[in-house]
Amino acid sequence: MGDRRARVKSGTQKRAKSRVRKLSWPLFKFDRPFIERFGNVAGVDEVGRGPLAGPVVSAAVILPSDCKIPGLNDSKALTAEQRERVYRLIQRFACAIGVGIVEHDEIDRINIYWASFASMRLALESLVIRPLHVLVDGFQIPNGPSSQTGIVAGDGKSASIAAASIVAKVTRDSIMERWDSHYPGYGFKQHKGYTTRLHVKNLNALGPSPIHRRTFSPVRIAAECSEFCD
Repeated sequence: MGDRRARVKSGTQKRAKSRVRKLSWPLFKFDRPFIERFGNVAGVDEVGRGPLAGPVVSAAVILPSDCKIPGLNDSKALTAEQRERVYRLIQRFACAIGVGIVEHDEIDRINIYWASFASMRLALESLVIRPLHVLVDGFQIPNGPSSQTGIVAGDGKSASIAAASIVAKVTRDSIMERWDSHYPGYGFKQHKGYTTRLHVKNLNALGPSPIHRRTFSPVRIAAECSEFCD
């Protein structure tokens, strides 16, 4: 009986691993023509345009041409546990990883649109290997690399962009979890600064924290209400 259960469990695990590979392999296949044409190719993605607090974070990742990372996918399609596991594999196998961070005050100064592209440029500049071509999630980076391709919904199509999305997401989440201990009461550890009901409720009750984006409408309204009540 025990042997039979072990065989069933083993078969289930093998089928699960097979499904993971089938989901991941098309992403690597998508990148192959770019790698064959240019050589080193970096994928770039950003996380944190929508939140009311904290930085916008971008990552740039160069994967080996023969790389296969099981479970690699758009960060939004993975659970936090899956992202952490794949993140460790990316750290292990990637040729180079770069991260760019633009803080909340700079977002307020130049707006989130330009801050997102600025974080992408910082991520590319921090790579220890110069990519010969860049695959960007969405649209091309203004004043960015001369050789680049913008790919709409690229984090679900390209392996290198998906890897960048995971690195950016894990990095930003860890930043917001650290801020949670500095500014308790907002729930940054849970919602990471996104516009959830809980966040807006706490924001209106406590007023903005030092890391809130003052130019974002809900934050501005909460600040005005706080001043009025005082």
